[in-house]
Amino acid sequence: MRKVASSRQEKKVAKAVGGRTTPGSGAGDFKKGDVENKYCLIECKTLIEPKESHRIKKRDLKRIQQQAFEAGKDIAVLAFDFGDGENFYILSERSFLNLMELYAQKIFGDPHQ
Repeated sequence: MRKVASSRQEKKVAKAVGGRTTPGSGAGDFKKGDVENKYCLIECKTLIEPKESHRIKKRDLKRIQQQAFEAGKDIAVLAFDFGDGENFYILSERSFLNLMELYAQKIFGDPHQ
């Protein structure tokens, strides 16, 4: 049941970010994270049954940051849902600032605006 829910979430996140899922959910030696696109590596966490809270661990955030760095990605993200299919995304300040810079480049053509 958990594998089905995780796979569903990973596919949904991959579609939302224009990315692809990682074979074996990043369990291999070379590809880490659950989803990746050109800029980011995403670790997905889901609950099987709907709940009002979700435990987020600092070590999970630190791990995805390290894996994104090793993969040459500018943005590390933890995607989670409360078991109802609605995804939320957590990222570090560094990843957030990288995201803002990419956004500024896209919109304004200048990363310092």
